[in-house]
Amino acid sequence: MSDAKTEKAEKTSIAEGIVRAEARDAAVDAQARVVQQKGFLDDVIDGVQLGAMVIFFICLVFAAIFGSSLPSIFPVTQPLYDALVGLPQLLTQVPDIETVREYVPKTLDEACELRASMSVWIAQVLHELAYKQWVLGLSWAMYLWQTKLNIRQRDRLHDVRRPKGIATFISRQVYLEANAYGLDKSSLLLVRDFIGQLQTTAIIAYDVVPWLWEQVGQVTGENVLVQSVGFFVAASVLSTVLGLPFDIYSTFVVEKKHGFNKQTMGLFWADALKSLLLVLALGAPVLAGFLWVIERTGERFYLYAWALMAGVQLLMILIYPTVIQPMFNKFDPLPEGDLREAIEALAGRLEFPLKKLYVVDGSKRSSHSNAYVFGFFKAKRIVIYDTLIEQCTTDEIVAVVGHELGHWKKSHTVRMLLMAQLQILLIFYSFSCFVTEPHMYESFGVEGMPVMLGFLFFQYLYEPLGMVLQFATNVMSRIHEFQADAFSRDLGYGEQLASCLIKLQIENKATMNPDPLYSAFTYSHPPLVERLDALGNPHLASKDE
Repeated sequence: MSDAKTEKAEKTSIAEGIVRAEARDAAVDAQARVVQQKGFLDDVIDGVQLGAMVIFFICLVFAAIFGSSLPSIFPVTQPLYDALVGLPQLLTQVPDIETVREYVPKTLDEACELRASMSVWIAQVLHELAYKQWVLGLSWAMYLWQTKLNIRQRDRLHDVRRPKGIATFISRQVYLEANAYGLDKSSLLLVRDFIGQLQTTAIIAYDVVPWLWEQVGQVTGENVLVQSVGFFVAASVLSTVLGLPFDIYSTFVVEKKHGFNKQTMGLFWADALKSLLLVLALGAPVLAGFLWVIERTGERFYLYAWALMAGVQLLMILIYPTVIQPMFNKFDPLPEGDLREAIEALAGRLEFPLKKLYVVDGSKRSSHSNAYVFGFFKAKRIVIYDTLIEQCTTDEIVAVVGHELGHWKKSHTVRMLLMAQLQILLIFYSFSCFVTEPHMYESFGVEGMPVMLGFLFFQYLYEPLGMVLQFATNVMSRIHEFQADAFSRDLGYGEQLASCLIKLQIENKATMNPDPLYSAFTYSHPPLVERLDALGNPHLASKDE
């Protein structure tokens, strides 16, 4: 009788297990259908892309039918027609190598003459440039390029097939949850970027900047420095207000939906107010100093402005973790125990000058996790998020700290700081070519030549070069991440680091299979599969299912 009851209980248990498994599979299948399904925003994207292709082919047909008469029939096509007609002539005028060699200066005098002639030519081009049209064109070109990258990534997120390389340690459910989170963020990003681009276009096309400048001037008086600071304050407040709806939706809809948000509405508003006040309190004096340097130092102001900003950047590195971040988070010494002992032992082994070891209450706002090292010279500090301690084992956390100490040991922070300084110097030098060009200010309806507005307009022109430099920065950052991973592995924590990277990828619902082009232009860290491959993860494969 007892055996019969036991057998019956076992069968019941098996049946219940099958039911739970079937329910789990049904839930995963439902999640897969949600991820695969394309909604209204995807339909809009497809419609716009199809419409653009149709318009392009219609233009080709009209060009073939009407030929040189096209601009007179449709005046709006005149710039495009001129560009297409002039392209063959431009290509035929490209000099060959021998001709180029003839113009290469062979003496110092020839080099000075070439520089002088180039300066005259550049000044003439800048004087004749249609600034407003160029700014609008570059703004839309950059927007379309970034949107194309976002759409490529969105298409990847709709794909429910796991790469075989991660299928051994990432379940189908986890992969789909990460994609669903990525799609929600993508939707918000596309809408935010589109509205932001419309705002930018309206601001430029309808001369909102000079209007706001004049309104601020009526309050501050004729002092240009005071007016510039007032304009900065007004523009910062308006920018914050315009961005609040998206920040609220991101925090209390997207992040909450996927289990990350821990903020209350009161904490959100407190953070927003403190952030704005910090921007104003720190930005206003820096801006005033920047404008004063330009006014006082003449044509080579870019060197002095660069020195000023380098000092400001070093100061911010010092005060951000010790003064600013404690305004938002609580930093406590890491309690005594195995984790503290292991980190201190690793620091001693590497002769790392550890002064403080903190745990920060990151869980106060989000369940995302992190760890980092900061400080100069002999006053180094390590900060670990409490969420990281909850999600990983002691050895895994030590492996992450080993990765961060790899950045220190290989001077990655110093290299990135130097690269940033070179970019700042390039920005200021480029700006020096535009700042005294009256035609630029006239193009935007500005009376006089206020440096504040000149720098604002220049940033739109600089944006394509900035994108290229950001790509280069991402490449260098990725190299540093691989080197820091290898450093932790060589310390004996390769397996633990790989395990922690997988856990963090799962906990943060990070994208598991990003589009390569999107990743190259937007990711400062390599994708998970690439990092595990470099670490020699034995479970990693390379082909799709």
